[in-house]
Amino acid sequence: MSEGAAARRPAHAPPLLGIGQVLARLQPEFPELTPSKLRFLEEQGLITPARTAAGYRKFSPADIERITVVLSMQRDHYLPLKVIRAHLDEIDAGRTPALPGVVDAAAFRATAPRYSRDELLRAAGAPAALLDEAIGASLIRPAEVYGPEARDLLAALAALRASGIEPRHLRGLRASVERQAELVERAIAPERRPDPAGRARSAERARELGDRLAVVHAAVLRDTLDRHAH
Repeated sequence: MSEGAAARRPAHAPPLLGIGQVLARLQPEFPELTPSKLRFLEEQGLITPARTAAGYRKFSPADIERITVVLSMQRDHYLPLKVIRAHLDEIDAGRTPALPGVVDAAAFRATAPRYSRDELLRAAGAPAALLDEAIGASLIRPAEVYGPEARDLLAALAALRASGIEPRHLRGLRASVERQAELVERAIAPERRPDPAGRARSAERARELGDRLAVVHAAVLRDTLDRHAH
């Protein structure tokens, strides 16, 4: 939002809040909320605060309510962000979805589509040889049944092959990802608790950090490609 736009806000409109004011309002109930957490929720498309001409984020009462909903669903139901985002998308579309049930990572995976090898190949539009090469390059784990992640990955590999990028060219990717996973494990180790709720929070925290690493990877790759283009 520009400064001019802010000036045109109706006089009776509730004031927009800065990040510090949002934290002061919500941290008593959600002590884990930080500026980086707010930025991460924005990066994930869960909130869309306004911006001033100088680039500062400004949050409306509706933003505050949405943040509260997201944090409550994480804390009280241990829901992955992708489930929360889908739930909010339904609400944004004018529908009234039922609140997703309490789930953990295993339960969430159990509700996802499952594919046999032949079904996976059809869903991804890929030949059997490509799947074998992806398994050989440690990009996809061999399994009796596959989930949507394997489907999307295989479809991406099929698109890359059309441009001459083969699974064998990406062999080092698995080792790089394993190193990043070790970083995440070390980061969340002090927070781990043995009870089910603690394990669910640790799993969600690991996913959050993993998503952040994915954002960093994408940004660095884009920057590198831009530099090479010039």
